[in-house]
Amino acid sequence: MPAVAAASARNAAADSVAALFDAAARRYAPAGRFAVGFARGKLRHDPVFATLLRGRLVPDGARLLDLGCGQGVLLALLVAAAEQYRAGRWPAGWPAPPSRLSLRGIEVLRADVRRARCALGHDAEIEEADLRVAQVTPSDVVVLLDVVHYLEPPAQERLLAAIAGALPPGGLFLMRVGDVTAGAVALLTRVVDHLVTLARGAGLHRFHTRTVPQWVAALERLGFAVNAEPQSEGTPFANVLLVARKHR
Repeated sequence: MPAVAAASARNAAADSVAALFDAAARRYAPAGRFAVGFARGKLRHDPVFATLLRGRLVPDGARLLDLGCGQGVLLALLVAAAEQYRAGRWPAGWPAPPSRLSLRGIEVLRADVRRARCALGHDAEIEEADLRVAQVTPSDVVVLLDVVHYLEPPAQERLLAAIAGALPPGGLFLMRVGDVTAGAVALLTRVVDHLVTLARGAGLHRFHTRTVPQWVAALERLGFAVNAEPQSEGTPFANVLLVARKHR
């Protein structure tokens, strides 16, 4: 029966995706149960991770730099994806994951740096540094997810310019920002950001936001062609992924 077969295929695909996310989360076992649970929850409930893999945005052999990487969940997922694929455990219909990656992450919070290093070992380089002063090394893909609004406008401009300078023509910059025009949903997003900073012991923080068109214009001035893609499916947030390809 076609309907039964289709349902079975969907269930099998969902199971293989869950297995992939669990494999990435298990890498955090040496860092403790909190790190494992955080990674598993983040991977299961944040659509950006599946988007990156299903869209095959990261090419083979890329030098990938994750700025504000937290405990390195994206990096752990990329490592686990290559392992799962080689073992023949991969979601049906998904393209093969990127291989032979050079992975580097930068994070300011020492506890997150420790957890990332526990999970990734020699599979990625994790640096403890503030993005206001961190060195943006030459890369093929740079990722900046839910971070840029923590920086003051001059620091934002310096960081975006450094990213543009670190990417070759054709290089990819992935930046996720909140849609500040989304009304009550945008307000909820800001409330959650404040709760996260309080939970991390950083106190109240002033965020520096812009509209999505303003972010797009800033990147276009730096030589990027930008596509803005909604990135809130299945969440209560107002997030947009800016997929920026450097053309000069």
